[in-house]
Amino acid sequence: MTENTGTRHGGAPADRGRTTVADVVVEKIAGMAARDVPGVHALGSGFARSMGSMRERMPGGGSGKSVTRGVSVEVGELQAAIDLEIVVDYGVSITDVAGEVRESVISAVERMAGREVVEVNITVSDVKLPDEEDEGEERQRIQ
Repeated sequence: MTENTGTRHGGAPADRGRTTVADVVVEKIAGMAARDVPGVHALGSGFARSMGSMRERMPGGGSGKSVTRGVSVEVGELQAAIDLEIVVDYGVSITDVAGEVRESVISAVERMAGREVVEVNITVSDVKLPDEEDEGEERQRIQ
């Protein structure tokens, strides 16, 4: 006796095939989610931001700010681990900002990439003081 389950093609469409998410996709999602948190001035160390600023000014060097600057990830089939390097605005609570960044990044990556985020490690590499110019602004003046 044959049982008819109503499925002719071997299972639900969502189960037919495999989806691979590249590391750069998770890096971009995490970078955008972190930048959206109030109190985050920038991502990346001062050196990385300086090099990125120079690269953006070179013809063919890239357009706009690099979304993945200051973000590194390890992505598996089911899970992801994320490391962020951020610069915060002066006067904000670093622990509060770090907590909000973690929540934002975990929510965005799990929702968009379908990967469980096992950890988000945050390094605060600098504080943006109110009277400091951005490195990019200073170089543009000097040209």
